[in-house]
Amino acid sequence: MKKYDLIVVGGGLTGVAASVCAAREGMSVLLCEQSGALGGAMANCLVMPFMPYFEKNPETGERKKLSDGFFTELRARYEKLAPSLDAKVFKNPELYFNQEIFKLVFDEMVSESGAEVLFHAKLCGAETDGRRVTAARFATTAGIIELEADYFIDASGDGNLMALSGCEFNLGRETDHLCQPMTLCFRMSGVDVEEFWRVKPQINEKYKALKAAGKIKNPREDVLCFNWLDGYIHFNTTRIIKLDPTNPFDVSKAEIEARKQIAEVVAFLRNNFECCKNASISSIAADIGVRESRKLIGEHVLSADDLIACKKFDDAIAYGNYDIDIHNPEGAGTSHHFFKYGEVYTIPYRALIPKEYDNMLVAGRCISTTHEAQASIRIMPICCCTGEAAGRAMALAKRGNTGTREIPIAELQKQLGLYPPNPL
Repeated sequence: MKKYDLIVVGGGLTGVAASVCAAREGMSVLLCEQSGALGGAMANCLVMPFMPYFEKNPETGERKKLSDGFFTELRARYEKLAPSLDAKVFKNPELYFNQEIFKLVFDEMVSESGAEVLFHAKLCGAETDGRRVTAARFATTAGIIELEADYFIDASGDGNLMALSGCEFNLGRETDHLCQPMTLCFRMSGVDVEEFWRVKPQINEKYKALKAAGKIKNPREDVLCFNWLDGYIHFNTTRIIKLDPTNPFDVSKAEIEARKQIAEVVAFLRNNFECCKNASISSIAADIGVRESRKLIGEHVLSADDLIACKKFDDAIAYGNYDIDIHNPEGAGTSHHFFKYGEVYTIPYRALIPKEYDNMLVAGRCISTTHEAQASIRIMPICCCTGEAAGRAMALAKRGNTGTREIPIAELQKQLGLYPPNPL
């Protein structure tokens, strides 16, 4: 059986960034993905748009990228490929996109890097020896296969590898382990978009009135949607609460309940608003979107206090200032802490390091954070940056024949464009 330098579990933006960046540095890499396409939440859950990954000066309009590096590269590849495959014009191309074209971009970038991909492989076990993970097991149509590597990155989103390896983690918020709600995204076509946005305040008023009367069952407080492109509205408005995203029976219930909520919202819009009378469902995501599940308890647990204080860590590997955006795990309501212009936090490399192992890193939304901090760092651009950091760190560890703690942080930061540390 072939042994790899690095196995990456999870083929979302996090896993793609980790795999490509490690493979470009000469590592033999296997990227394992449970679906049939790369892109993770973007590809399978229709998660969009990119939440803002830059700061905009309110006086001058000048922009400064916070999520850069590999994320900028993959966006540039998308912008180069898209015109030949897509006639649609998006309202804001910096944030909105066609996820089908991104699937092709990810395939190209991974193949060019030399990394291998294993699709339709669901992680189901891990082997460990002391402070090392030695192998990962995957359920496939060919049965259970076991694959060995010197290093591992958990980019699964749900922290599946770290959990199966026995790492300490938190599920949801620390007080009661409830997670932010799951949401099944969907899209409607045939909408008079201009009129829809003109009457959007009335839509929310009517929704709230029917909800108060018990005629709307969805616990969400309003209708959350996005101006994607002409004729379409993208909805992120279903809300499934008090179910465990790591329990397959709970997730199955969530998928069914979310589709009921979609039918409820679509009927509400078509029956009450002229702009939607000719509308229909154009697509429902294949998988329900998970905002929060397991979170590593690593060498440093990033907290809301760290973020709000805009703490600049000496081992910073990514920047952010997306708001602390918490959808109520118990029902209605969404809380926010918005960062002002100039308020930028950093994510330390130590938040990627499990306490238990010397050859594993965790990247993406399941890094070591509190419930509140995770609500800010969970967005796709930031996850991509932590994936890049993990992949580059593993290449440095392999080159130096060291564990993940002994890599030269300054060299990693130079590669990430973050050196000298904390220039913001």
